[in-house]
Amino acid sequence: MIAAMMTAANLGARVTGSGFIVFTVGSLLWSYIGMATGQTGLLVTNGFLTLVNLVGIWRWLGRQRAYEDGARAAAEKSETRPGSNLVGGAGFAAMPLIDRGGDRIGHGVDVLLCSRDRSIAYVVLAVNGGKSLSERVVAVGGEDLDWHGDRVVLRHDNAWLDRAPTLTDGDWPDEAEALAWRGEA
Repeated sequence: MIAAMMTAANLGARVTGSGFIVFTVGSLLWSYIGMATGQTGLLVTNGFLTLVNLVGIWRWLGRQRAYEDGARAAAEKSETRPGSNLVGGAGFAAMPLIDRGGDRIGHGVDVLLCSRDRSIAYVVLAVNGGKSLSERVVAVGGEDLDWHGDRVVLRHDNAWLDRAPTLTDGDWPDEAEALAWRGEA
């Protein structure tokens, strides 16, 4: 159960990879029990799960962790130099959204880029539903946020965010629609 929570939470490569380590320990122990008690089905099933878990460790603690570390290092380095700060796109989904008062009001979901000029078409945010457990998925322009290495800060008040277009599952705008509702078409 602990491993399932660690992997399902998607809190970054290190936590997810560590969840696969916990899964591996469990599958190895169940494999031992299957072997010790003559339960071939338990042994074979958990032997296979051990292989799957080892792939998860390789993917999350090997490759994905290296990608996240590279993006984080570039972002940190850019903060100490003149010019723009870099923000890793892959880590954006875990990035908290902060309002001008410093309160966490949601998190990043995705950044959609224009192929025409390689600019940000729009940024997708999940905004907390207040007292309810629901969240609203909205689209805003990249210029509506201050980008930091570990968070994004809304440049407007929360009332402005309430007017941002709500996105529905499977119906996000294309480049032309994004430019139109931002007044750039």
